[in-house]
Amino acid sequence: MALEGVLVEAGLGAGVGAVAETAISLVISRFALRMHLNGNHQDLTREGMKLWELRDGISGEICSNRMTPQITQWMSQVEGMLTEVTGLDNKYNDRKKHPWKLYRRLRGASLSRDMAGKYEQVHGLWEEGKSIKAMLRLPMPVVGIRPAQIKYISPLHKYVEEAVSFLEDPDIRRIGIWGIVGTGKTTIMDHLNHHENVKNMFDIVISVAIQKEWSEIGFQKQILDRLELNVESADINKNAQIIFEELKKKKCLILLDDVCCTIELEKLIGVHDMQTCKVVLATRDLAICKVMDVDDEIQVKKLSDVEALDMFMEKAGKYIKNFPRAVQVAQLVVKECGGLPLLIEKLAKTFKGMGGNIQCWTDGQRQLGDLMNEEGILAVHQVLHFRYNSLDSNPKKDCFLYCALYSEKCEILERCLQECWRMEGFTHNDRHEILGHLINVSLLETSVNKKIVKMNKVLGEMALTISQERENSKIVAMKCEELKEPSNREKWTQANRISLLDEKLQNLPENLNCGNLFTLFLRRNKNLVFIPNLFFASMCCLRVLDLHRTGIESLPSSLCNLIGLKGLYLNSCIHLVGLPTDIVALKKLEVLDIGGTKLNLCQIKSLTWLKLLRISLSNFCMGSENIVSSFVSLEEFSIDIDLSDEQLTCLKFWFPTVERLDSFVKKNKPWKDFFDRTSPAWDDLSFRFQFAVGSQNLTRYQFLESFDDPSYNSLKFINGKGVNDLIRKVLAKTHAFGLIDHVGASSLSEFDMENLKDLFVCSIEGCNEIETIIDSIGKTGSVLEIMQHLHIENASKLESIWKGPVLAGSLTRLRTLVLIKCRVLTKIFSNGMIQQLCKLEHLRVEECDEIEEIIMRSENSELESNQLRRLKTLTLLNLPKLTSIWTHGSLEWGSLERIEISICPMLKKLPFNINNAQKLRCIHCEQEWWEALEWTNDGFKQRLNPLCAFTSSSG
Repeated sequence: MALEGVLVEAGLGAGVGAVAETAISLVISRFALRMHLNGNHQDLTREGMKLWELRDGISGEICSNRMTPQITQWMSQVEGMLTEVTGLDNKYNDRKKHPWKLYRRLRGASLSRDMAGKYEQVHGLWEEGKSIKAMLRLPMPVVGIRPAQIKYISPLHKYVEEAVSFLEDPDIRRIGIWGIVGTGKTTIMDHLNHHENVKNMFDIVISVAIQKEWSEIGFQKQILDRLELNVESADINKNAQIIFEELKKKKCLILLDDVCCTIELEKLIGVHDMQTCKVVLATRDLAICKVMDVDDEIQVKKLSDVEALDMFMEKAGKYIKNFPRAVQVAQLVVKECGGLPLLIEKLAKTFKGMGGNIQCWTDGQRQLGDLMNEEGILAVHQVLHFRYNSLDSNPKKDCFLYCALYSEKCEILERCLQECWRMEGFTHNDRHEILGHLINVSLLETSVNKKIVKMNKVLGEMALTISQERENSKIVAMKCEELKEPSNREKWTQANRISLLDEKLQNLPENLNCGNLFTLFLRRNKNLVFIPNLFFASMCCLRVLDLHRTGIESLPSSLCNLIGLKGLYLNSCIHLVGLPTDIVALKKLEVLDIGGTKLNLCQIKSLTWLKLLRISLSNFCMGSENIVSSFVSLEEFSIDIDLSDEQLTCLKFWFPTVERLDSFVKKNKPWKDFFDRTSPAWDDLSFRFQFAVGSQNLTRYQFLESFDDPSYNSLKFINGKGVNDLIRKVLAKTHAFGLIDHVGASSLSEFDMENLKDLFVCSIEGCNEIETIIDSIGKTGSVLEIMQHLHIENASKLESIWKGPVLAGSLTRLRTLVLIKCRVLTKIFSNGMIQQLCKLEHLRVEECDEIEEIIMRSENSELESNQLRRLKTLTLLNLPKLTSIWTHGSLEWGSLERIEISICPMLKKLPFNINNAQKLRCIHCEQEWWEALEWTNDGFKQRLNPLCAFTSSSG
């Protein structure tokens, strides 16, 4: 306003006034810009920093394989902008250094204007960069179409949730889902891909379907495509590095479906270096899970009859619910599907397409074979056939086909199956390996106890079909009504192996031409009481004859024509009393099972070349001891417990399974009553026993020496799982207990402490899930009151002997305590425990790596001087961290006679001397260690020197 007044007073004209007004406005504008210079500089600097950070963030997330032209152009513009902003910043700083120069003042407005304009450009680039970063977000974790509804297939839902729970476990990085074709593994994988919890757990889920003709490059290409990376390289190592760099900072789940061979994930994607990456693989081959080192396995089993029918009814829709007859048809249909969801779904859709016409449903069920082929079952058979052809040896194929002799409901004992394979010449010493392989590739199903296998119905039908194509492998499995048809009688002539398996057989034909027959199964036909005299006349090549649980009373003389017979199963033929007199003609017979028959050993005494003989105690007769010794080639001799003699009150026996022990107890009422009684073991001596239960290596697990005293009862439980009610009952009557290689129990207390009251001896070995011996938290009353010997070895997770308060009266009679190879054990005597050990005589601690103190001061601060007054021997071997037995000399070692210490390099002081261990007679130790010991009084060492027996450093 002052400048305007000067111009007016000078008398300038009106035109000049207009110019003056414009000039005034310009000056004011420049003055305002100059006044906002600092603010504009701050705004530009702040916006520039945001842009640079965004550029660095995008650069960090992207690799050259994902650089698009748009991103390249944006990066170039940002770099140019960086140069321009830096130039403006330099001008601003130069102006501040020379604030007195007039031209600097005049240029301030121009600089401020440039900064304001540049701010808008920088902000524009920043907005564009935000859009680019949004485009760079990781690929969606779910791709492909939605999977089929799973809500009607409850078992599949269960498997999905089990897999999710494994994924939530931070210690589990690999999961293997395995099972036979058609059980729903792909459906499970699809639902994992779409599971809400999985989306929340991972930044990205990569699902890859492995093709039969897969390649390492092709596998990598699928992952690179999923990551939207433009890589055309055929270099496996380079591709692996690119994948690794893309995923290493992300939580990633990789789903591999239909894995048919081992995939080296470490080599192909560097997964071993990605701690946040997890893998789920689906395969038909359990061995692949093992080789690919999964942390947990999930076996997808076939549906039960009820589950299969439920699924069929849901898929078939409203029609089946409206017509009772349709339900009956459905029940027949699902039986043909072998519990495979894939087949059930296809057939359900077929019948649904027939609408409500029940006659069509009935006709469809009758024509099921054609329907199945039309609806894709042929494809399933082709897949199964492929699995069969993948078996890499003829013996494996022969062993698989042999299983078709058994019905789908039949539980096949592994040992008997392997015996038949050997007698047929399929296997030698590799039968266990072959059986394991057939189970691993899902061609056989196994049970929980691993002693029984089954063959799926669909697989059985396929095996029967394949057998007709192989030379000397033709298998016939027929029902008794089929036997009466002339056309089927012809099958006997051509067949190599025959099974009559519907359990309704009553009569057999008199004459048959069966010169090509190797195996004949007539098992479980209880109504078969008579075999025609000439029935076996033409079967000179027969190797295996199974008459298990038939109703026969005798065998025909033609049995002796079976000069090639190697295996004869007569077990559970409860009416069988006689054998042909010429049984000695069976010169090649190796395996004979007469358990549960009325035969006796005298009737088979001529078969001295037998290699395997199974009998029952009831098969013994007068002089049987001498007969048994006459079987000079015997490799296995098994006696089954089937007796009910009430006079049997003392028994020493090995039961291979808990089920066998249970069978014995249930069949023998006096023994059942004995174990059901609640009276203490020492008050009920009417029965005496020494039992070993479970599979054992006979060269290692004999009855322990301390168990061989017949004055008390002993139980050794080997390779068991969990806590069985019967074992609890037997344990309650037991004085000496051995728990060997057990899983499923974290403490001895889980067997119920009431059942441990009468234990005199306890040995725990190889139980890698045991964390403590006794857990007394929340318990009342003393425990192990009469325990005298406690031996613990190879308990890799044992943290303590006693958890919780040691109540008065517990362990007061303990004389021997042995601890060997308890690798994580840190304390031996918990608070209050050592006060109870007034009778402890022998203490041995060996290879317990974490033990630092034998008697921990922190746990035993108020010990009486005579606390271990009965201790006679102390053995400490290979304890690398041991620093102290007891911290000072306050304890009296009045009974200590012998000390052995070896490989305890950290132990520098001993708590005993001539004064407090006057009965000490021998010290076994290494001389170098002894010389390095520290003594409070050199006289003590001199007095103890004569007692030393030095050993070498190696022990």
